[in-house]
Amino acid sequence: MSVFTRISDIINSNLNAMLDKAEDPEKMVRLIIQEMEEALVEVRSTSARAIADKKELQRRSQWLEGEAAEWQRKAEVAVGKGRDDLAKGALAERNKAQEAVNAVHEELNLLDSTLSKLNSDVGALQAKIKDAKARQNAILVRGQAAQARLGVRRQLSEHNIDDALQRFEMYERKMDDLEGQIESYDMGQKTLADEIEDLELDEQLDSEVEAMKTRLKGNGSSNA
Repeated sequence: MSVFTRISDIINSNLNAMLDKAEDPEKMVRLIIQEMEEALVEVRSTSARAIADKKELQRRSQWLEGEAAEWQRKAEVAVGKGRDDLAKGALAERNKAQEAVNAVHEELNLLDSTLSKLNSDVGALQAKIKDAKARQNAILVRGQAAQARLGVRRQLSEHNIDDALQRFEMYERKMDDLEGQIESYDMGQKTLADEIEDLELDEQLDSEVEAMKTRLKGNGSSNA
């Protein structure tokens, strides 16, 4: 499998679908990140080789262009000396050098296209890795929360909560009984406030009685 095919498969892969099918999403996302990082190393290594090849071809192109120019100069010298035969030979060599230059330029164009694709793949891979690592953190947090909830559920399952609540209600009832016994001793006993209130009530009744006597005496005098 070529590096381009492998990178294309990774970039076009649906991370959500892979995680949905995974029995262990946390483990799966670790493997995905590992594969992406290995692919990133590979594509950068390929890019480095392509850049080195480009530099070498550029040097070769410059040398060949110099060769073509030199054979052109020699052909002109030969023509100037009346040596058309030598001029033809020099021009033939110039043409060979120029053909080599053209071939090198074609290779350089292909390398430029390759480097452009590799650069695009590096950016896409880095974005994929960033997304996967963000998912990894989210999955880790969700996993920890799920484990904590599972632990609580297990504890609730192991300890019968209904029984505990019933025992708690029994203790509350016992406290009610004790408080009821204490309050029963206070029944029938008047407090200081109660006695003072009784005195005030007696005083009020005495006043009403005196008022009634006065009124009745007033009525008797009027009848006489």
